[in-house]
Amino acid sequence: MSAILKAVEPDHDIHALMLGLGQAARKAARALSLASADQKNAALMAAAAALRARAPEILAANALDVVDAKARGTVGSFIDRLTLDAARIEAMANGVEDIAALPDPVGRVLETFTRPNGLEISRVATPLGVIGVIYESRPNVTADAGALCLKAGNAAILRGGSESFRSSGVIHACLVDGLRHAGLPDAAISRVPVSDRAAVGEMLKGLGGTLDVIVPRGGKSLVARVQDEARVPVFAHLEGIVHIFVHAAADLERAKTIVLNSKLRRTGICGAAETLLVDQACAATCLAPLVGMLLDAGCGVRGDDATRQIDTRVTPAVEDDWRTEYLDSIISVKVVNGLDGAVDHIETYGSHHTDCIVTEDRAAAEAFLREVDSAIVLHNASTQFADGGEFGFGAEIGIATGRMHARGPVGVDQLTSFKYMVRGTGQVRG
Repeated sequence: MSAILKAVEPDHDIHALMLGLGQAARKAARALSLASADQKNAALMAAAAALRARAPEILAANALDVVDAKARGTVGSFIDRLTLDAARIEAMANGVEDIAALPDPVGRVLETFTRPNGLEISRVATPLGVIGVIYESRPNVTADAGALCLKAGNAAILRGGSESFRSSGVIHACLVDGLRHAGLPDAAISRVPVSDRAAVGEMLKGLGGTLDVIVPRGGKSLVARVQDEARVPVFAHLEGIVHIFVHAAADLERAKTIVLNSKLRRTGICGAAETLLVDQACAATCLAPLVGMLLDAGCGVRGDDATRQIDTRVTPAVEDDWRTEYLDSIISVKVVNGLDGAVDHIETYGSHHTDCIVTEDRAAAEAFLREVDSAIVLHNASTQFADGGEFGFGAEIGIATGRMHARGPVGVDQLTSFKYMVRGTGQVRG
């Protein structure tokens, strides 16, 4: 394991190192764009097998990462995202196999039409090229991002967080095992071999024109830096300030189940609910049961004046609470004036990630789904379904919250572009 995880020497030239990674990835991208679906799938299946075979090695590396994180006083929700166990490694392997089972997105004919002059024009899906993925604590992103990029015919340069440096190193080695099994270049999935933050700066500059797009996956400060400094296109994965609105026509028992799962199933994921909005019209019957349920389950509640009157355990919410992604067992709660009040609150404080309405009123649900401008909007379902795997994408690189090219879970289809193929019979333009 030490050979795999050894970083370059401290006096390395970061610029030269990163430029070399970019050049090698650009060359690999050419090979990948021509690789068959069978060859890419063989690499993915072999990588999944390597993840299972090398599980003890991954767990040993991860244990060291977790010990270091705890020694730094890292919060529990962060530790949860960092920690791997046998079940999570199996889930990683299954995710890679699920990606292999997806239809090949490259070469799909998206549209075909014939012009009056007889020219036949087809719009055909093509790889983006070289994708840089910058992420923080979750080591499983190494497997997800590498596999998704490979399936879509893209070369990937992965820069994981220093917190998961050892874990990501072994996982990346498993992906390389798969590439070699299928006769694809190692540089098809590269990993930045240093934790120096200067490497991120080099990626944001574009690696000498070899990087086509950057996908940041992490906290607000990381995404803000990428958006501010990147000289290449960015698929932004902003924070998940996720809302659940319990409408006047909500079924209380259904609402309780959805709210509890959305908040506490896993608090450290971007689809976890962070704000609960309760319709003023049902607050008398719904607010106390919902707040009491959360408090009894160990969730801290920060509430407005109406919510504080329900239970003395509720602490006062301040303005910043409505804009906070807790990623922990904390939720903010507010009573709002109907559907319009909920939509206004979400548009004011939300991050355009994921938002949900709980109601038995179909018209109200459709209005919410139409009016809330988020990448994912749900009716009567947990916000923790905001996940590429749950969408049938196999996995995801992140949830894109922008409006250009990719939005929502970024899976293999979103990691392609297109070109026009024009077929003629000798036509010339007059």
